[in-house]
Amino acid sequence: MKLEVFDPAMCCSTGVCGPEVDARLVQFAADVNWLSGQGVVVRRHNLSQEPGAFMSDALVRRTLQTEGAGCLPLGVLNGVVVFRGAYPVREELVRVLALEEKVA
Repeated sequence: MKLEVFDPAMCCSTGVCGPEVDARLVQFAADVNWLSGQGVVVRRHNLSQEPGAFMSDALVRRTLQTEGAGCLPLGVLNGVVVFRGAYPVREELVRVLALEEKVA
């Protein structure tokens, strides 16, 4: 299973850079590590560092064209958008990735 996350433009994906720490980004980074332990491959793309990834994915490109940058972060699983506009909490990730049986 592969989840692709298309992040808005930012300096890093952890949320610990700059003058203010974004607690939601810190938690999402921890959740991504947890997902990896559950066997989920997570690939993150940062708009400021990998703009080509956003343009080469037709679904992401169309979503950006119709909804604008407010749709970011955008989570895509097997060609289907599973979250948009905000980072999901772990419980939401478990639900959209159907990991209930793997949660300890």
